[in-house]
Amino acid sequence: MKVHYECFSCIASQCQKIVEMGTEDLGVRKRGILRAAKAIAEMKEDSIPAVIGSRVFLEVYDAIGNDDPFREYKELSNRLAEKVVSDLERENIDLKTALKLAIIGNVIDFAVGYSPERIEEDVRSMLGEELYIDNSDELFNRLSGAKILLYLTDNCGEIYFDRLFLRKIREEFPQLKIYIAGKEGPIINDATVEDLRRAGLEEIGEVISTGTRIVGVPFGLVSREFMEVFEKADVIIAKGQGNFETLSERKDGRIFYLLKAKCRPIARELNVPQGSLLCVRSPFGP
Repeated sequence: MKVHYECFSCIASQCQKIVEMGTEDLGVRKRGILRAAKAIAEMKEDSIPAVIGSRVFLEVYDAIGNDDPFREYKELSNRLAEKVVSDLERENIDLKTALKLAIIGNVIDFAVGYSPERIEEDVRSMLGEELYIDNSDELFNRLSGAKILLYLTDNCGEIYFDRLFLRKIREEFPQLKIYIAGKEGPIINDATVEDLRRAGLEEIGEVISTGTRIVGVPFGLVSREFMEVFEKADVIIAKGQGNFETLSERKDGRIFYLLKAKCRPIARELNVPQGSLLCVRSPFGP
């Protein structure tokens, strides 16, 4: 997915939030924003939002001297989400509901100004919503005949809903070798490999790194080891908008996107109403 006109203001807005979260020093905040302005100026018509955005954010991190300004937000998201998921695990959750919860978990996103204190209320509310596009039966059919699943995670907090879903996948499809991918290092509120390990995802599958801090799967920047897993996977589940942005133009029918269309560009690309909950197979490829 290439940038839309709204992506400029979205990246700029996130940079303001980054400097405000990352430092109390007004002079350092100004320095961070000036660095952001120079980096955003590198945006081109064929730029991928997740990639250009990540590069801008890392420039700001460097300018303000804070390599993980979202640390407290991520810890709060994880703590609150873990509590909600622990309560849900006491209920008789089936595979389809677990998939829906994994999609609902995608709402926990600093990029859209989400307050993690609302997790429990929002999850319960959205459970009553229907998926606008629901290719889950096709996903489960593919998983039944697959040997290798690659699961691309997105945000902290959300990963606890992923854990619930992956446990159900493991129960239903015990033949699967599962790889669970996180970022190499901190970038906005995305889950790192260390976050995945702390959430207990190593008990379900093999936790691997994409080999980069850039959001999504930026080809040419991910590691060779990650690409080996990507290429041999029979099914790929890609969580969230960043993974969609970096993968959507590949003609790869192995990929199923689980996400909430939180912004107008994503909704426009998928031709769905903004806010839709989606389980959608890549529309290209066999």
